Amino acid sequence: MNRPIPLLILAFILFGCAPATQTTLQTTPEPDSVSGIESSPEAESTTWWREAVFYEIFVRSFYDSNGDGIGDFNGITQKLDYIQSLGVRGIWLMPIHPSPSYHGYDVLNYYAVSTQYGSMDDFKNFLNEAHKRNIKIIIDLVLNHSSSRHPFFMDADGKTNSIYRDWYVWSGKPGNHWHLGRNGYYYGFFGNHMPDLNYRNPDVTRQMENVTRYWLEDIGVDGFRLDAIKYLVEEDEKIENTESTHEWLREYYTFYKSTNPDAYTVGEVWGAGAFLTTKYRGQMDHIFNFELANGFITSAQTGSNTYAVSALKLALKDNPNFDFGSFLTNHDQNRTMSILDGDTQKAKLSAFLMLTTPGTPFIYYGEEIGMKGQKPDPDIRLPMQWNADANAGFTSGKPWRAVHEDYAQTNVAAQGDDPNSLLNHYRALIHIRQSHSALRTGKVFLIETGNPGVYAILCLDKDEILLVLANLKDQSLSEYALTLTGTSLSDSTYEPATLFGNEQVQPLAVTQGGFKNYKPVSALQPYSTLIVQFQP
Repeated sequence: MNRPIPLLILAFILFGCAPATQTTLQTTPEPDSVSGIESSPEAESTTWWREAVFYEIFVRSFYDSNGDGIGDFNGITQKLDYIQSLGVRGIWLMPIHPSPSYHGYDVLNYYAVSTQYGSMDDFKNFLNEAHKRNIKIIIDLVLNHSSSRHPFFMDADGKTNSIYRDWYVWSGKPGNHWHLGRNGYYYGFFGNHMPDLNYRNPDVTRQMENVTRYWLEDIGVDGFRLDAIKYLVEEDEKIENTESTHEWLREYYTFYKSTNPDAYTVGEVWGAGAFLTTKYRGQMDHIFNFELANGFITSAQTGSNTYAVSALKLALKDNPNFDFGSFLTNHDQNRTMSILDGDTQKAKLSAFLMLTTPGTPFIYYGEEIGMKGQKPDPDIRLPMQWNADANAGFTSGKPWRAVHEDYAQTNVAAQGDDPNSLLNHYRALIHIRQSHSALRTGKVFLIETGNPGVYAILCLDKDEILLVLANLKDQSLSEYALTLTGTSLSDSTYEPATLFGNEQVQPLAVTQGGFKNYKPVSALQPYSTLIVQFQP
């Protein structure tokens, strides 16, 4: 006979429990400077995420290994060599927990993986294979809310004396984001199927710490992307970025660092710019900089440096060490190639701007081949386009959602051997980024170009001097000149070595720590991009 599981036991089954450990936090070595180039402590940080490029994967849509039309863990494992060929050093998996929805952001069980994606053993095998390739794995952790079908919420909704009643937020009257349950109104910012958890209840905090410890210690993931984190704790009418949320996250940061000092969290604070990234210091390792993402894409789209320069100025003012996550678009936004109307040259520009700027870049799966997608949400999360075979090589069965109509032309196989493809553009840029620390953690100087169609920055650290230059226009530009003052460069004539691009570059003369009216090449070719290393 099947017997019901007591709810207190069910708490540990659904949320997980692992023993606490104490670990001393590591310290960062003091910076130094050579050749007149100063560096900041952050530029010298040994934290692995400052050195990484991440790849965001929607498991359901990446690769189906068993023909059921749904991507799975074994499918990602089979494609790890491809992911490694990109040069990325981290993978972010969108939700992998059991859920009644296709996207997984309403969690049924924080201690398990979705059986549609495979078994826990399949996940562990994927994790081990990724780690063998020196690729870290972070997973989505949805702290803000659970599913309305979660047993705790169903019990809390069904009776006012439920031991889980206070795990959620209740009211006797309706209002914005309040939903009628069986015994009162409950708060759910994202809808009635996602009731918010109540972090004023310490039991909720303890259980989510158990979940965190379980995934870090027992399973061995390397961290989390924290979904919708700015909505965690409301204060009356203020529902985002509250002091109560910051206070909770400070304690959570201490907790997960004591569990694993090398664990990494990156938070989704929708719409955040450089200023807000500083407000979450000591609470998460990073949050995403939406302001910078918009600047990169809009400059590529319009052919004007104004948008990228504006976002960079704010970053240099508020977070000059670029200690945040960067990206172009993600699973909640229209895809980059659709925003850019299918223009591959502009997509290359967008990638160039992001991957030549310090920060920790995140690439949405398929962005590297120019996959398209526009809302509704399922259509910006379509199956990966591997080749021109049926269903884009994603599955031998019927895909959970039809692939994009352009798959025969836009796919990995078609671009793999083409040196001018978007895919190989990404590969080359990521390789250069890995090889040159100034692009990852260097100090950034905005360069006046004298032409809005020309974008230029200088990236410096104790090891190297790099010029990043782009013509954002579809026409040759000769009316431009580069001017910069106030650097720590020693006065000298610097010889150029072109790392990326084909143009022959002129030497750079530095006087009084800067230069004026410098023209690396007489005319910049349409959409041309350059990375130049200078040596005295």
